[in-house]
Amino acid sequence: MATATGTKLFGAAIKRREDPRFISGRGQYVDDVKLPGMTSAAFVRSPHAHATIKSINSVEAKSMPGVVAVYTAHDVKVGGLPCGWMLPGIKVPTRPVLASGKVRYVGEPVAIVIGETPYAAKDGAEAVQVEYGPLSGVSDAKRAHEKGAPQLFDDISQNQCFYWTIGDKAATEAAFKSAARVVSQPIRNQRLIPNAIEPRACVASYSPGTGELTLWVTSQNPHVHRLLMAAFVLGIPETKMRVISPDVGGGFGSKIFVYNEEVVASWASKALGRPVKWTAERRESFLNDAHGRDHVTEAEMALDGNGKILGLRVKTHANLGAYLSTFAPLIPSYLYGPLLSGVYKIPAIFCEVWGMLTNTAPVDAYRGAGRPEATYLLERMMDRAAGELRVDPAELRRRNLIPPFTGGTPYQTPVAFAYDSGNYEPALNRALELAGYAQMRKEQAEGRKQGRYIGLGVTTYIEACGPAPSAVAGSLGAGAGLWESGLVRVHPSGAVAVYTGSHSHGQGHETTFAQLVADQLGIPMEQIEIVHGDTGQIPFGMGTYGSRSACVGGSAIVKSLDKIKEKGRKIAAHLLEANENDLVFEGGKWAVKGSPDRAKTWGEVALMAYLAHNIPQGMEPGLEATSFYDPSNFTFPFGAHVAVVDVDPDTGQTKLLKYVAVDDVGRVINPMIVDGMVHGGIAQGVGQALWEHGVYSEEGQLLSATMMDYAMPKADQLPSYVTDRTVTPSPINPLGVKGAGETGTIAATPTVVNAVLDALAPFGVAHLDMPLTPEKIWKAVKAAKK
Repeated sequence: MATATGTKLFGAAIKRREDPRFISGRGQYVDDVKLPGMTSAAFVRSPHAHATIKSINSVEAKSMPGVVAVYTAHDVKVGGLPCGWMLPGIKVPTRPVLASGKVRYVGEPVAIVIGETPYAAKDGAEAVQVEYGPLSGVSDAKRAHEKGAPQLFDDISQNQCFYWTIGDKAATEAAFKSAARVVSQPIRNQRLIPNAIEPRACVASYSPGTGELTLWVTSQNPHVHRLLMAAFVLGIPETKMRVISPDVGGGFGSKIFVYNEEVVASWASKALGRPVKWTAERRESFLNDAHGRDHVTEAEMALDGNGKILGLRVKTHANLGAYLSTFAPLIPSYLYGPLLSGVYKIPAIFCEVWGMLTNTAPVDAYRGAGRPEATYLLERMMDRAAGELRVDPAELRRRNLIPPFTGGTPYQTPVAFAYDSGNYEPALNRALELAGYAQMRKEQAEGRKQGRYIGLGVTTYIEACGPAPSAVAGSLGAGAGLWESGLVRVHPSGAVAVYTGSHSHGQGHETTFAQLVADQLGIPMEQIEIVHGDTGQIPFGMGTYGSRSACVGGSAIVKSLDKIKEKGRKIAAHLLEANENDLVFEGGKWAVKGSPDRAKTWGEVALMAYLAHNIPQGMEPGLEATSFYDPSNFTFPFGAHVAVVDVDPDTGQTKLLKYVAVDDVGRVINPMIVDGMVHGGIAQGVGQALWEHGVYSEEGQLLSATMMDYAMPKADQLPSYVTDRTVTPSPINPLGVKGAGETGTIAATPTVVNAVLDALAPFGVAHLDMPLTPEKIWKAVKAAKK
């Protein structure tokens, strides 16, 4: 449908409506909240990775000017931070909001100091004296599993909180026995530290008169935050807690979870009867935000004599940190193992995962969450196999692609997932074409004769987005549903307010959702308001993560629009004294077929719905609808990426010359916004491949705790990307859309690593673990020359 002006908005590259307020400094973030009598909080954090707490002396801190209060675990009597995903046989350690008796990672909060100003609170925190008894620590997941390793909890043997498998072990063993060639490779997917431009923050305000708690917090899912905090930690009715997540400056998964700071600040506000604000400093973010990735894996691939994959065998030790964060068990299990088939026809797969506790910050979802780890493993194994078989990497992928399936019948993998729709070869062909792959291979050969080492990297990937359905997720251990809500309220003037349970923190929902509504109703986008992020206004919803907003949240909105239009049709038919089946809705009005002059506009119908002077007998006044949409399956976007790099073996420097991304995310609501998501995702993926690494010492000291030590990608290190798309609509949802927010991150990491190792192939360097820093490359080349 088009708007009244005839313009089709679905598929239009419209600039984001929210950007003017952001670029002009008028955004409203948590740290902008100012309340009468508001205090500031600072946290005393452990400098030790593992130690007993012998004593805490806060006498001096309490006597300092401007210090209002100091609280420790002795004072703050609340529940532990919850883990929202269970696995069979899992052992979940209690995670106190303030350390009690023992600290288990550097940065763990030990006490909170409340001050009249941020400076008074920080001065007070520095004056709190904590006596520790240092203990041995362990930071590596595999070493934590060894006998004799330091134990984090007495009741969790060998630091193993779960063991999980997927696939047919017997079939996989048989595949390996029949293989013509077996390729093996240890693979380490290093720890990453999220660095959203806005740090985490909260403002808690308790009203003694009503007993209500209002929490402004940097959350990707305010209703989930409210549920977990109220019911499981603070022990108060949900109806007495309101969570507001206003403008949020990026999340990448790290703002899904319930953290210590917002719980303790909420408790302190009630204890003091005053609002309490806390905003993280960047170093605190490094120490206590949930980290990502950190897998140590042994992978084996079995192939026949023609280069067809017969089987894949994977053993992974997943580092979960010192405690289980909100959805930590999910990431290296059901978001990892089921993705190991990729876009390839692999008859047999068996994956084992050991979930390990270490003296490090907790690990949870980070952009892609399990999917990047699986894709990196599989795509590195494809390149290793291509090298051993002496087959071009693109050709080996082509030989193993799943044939097209677009007629509504899903493709069943051997590891649980049934892909919704796919046509993988056109994306690969287009990416190779845009990269000038054949010509670049010729230039590569010529360059090597002259001592120049160009590398080409290829990745064909798949992603699982919009986790669903809720019933299946519940049977697999989910502590929450995976549906989404959408309330559409039409005002008497015809203006529309949309209340969505999805949350926007950079995705552009205020634009894309408005495009959807304007297209469906035939009204200008200016008449549409998108409301999100406030549990006091929106229906209960699950928030934003896993590239779910369009396919799940958007579908809930469309379901409500269908209900609105159906009621509007009945009112229009009544006003026109026509049969409702004879009406067509187009351009913002209902008209009688064949008599376009007999019509009622959207505004006329909306007004009558509220006047109720002349509506069908028995019909309720008003014009609004709420829907809850629970998908029957994930959606599965896919694509092919190609990178071209130039590696200097004398310095180890890598220059990214070209990057091509061809993605298939189903139907696209706003190409400009999708391109922006892909661009940002590529930057993060390249960052992991070449620079980023959350480095801990063996005993658990974080060595990369500042921007001086944690190397983020810079604009001048990245080329202008070439992006394109194929379109394979999803049959799962009414919009035909698939997720788009994480594709770049998932594909870019293996693409760039494959390119660098392709450049180093003449030196006999078959594999290096990330990040591929100049020092690491230089050392590898030097060792190969000996």
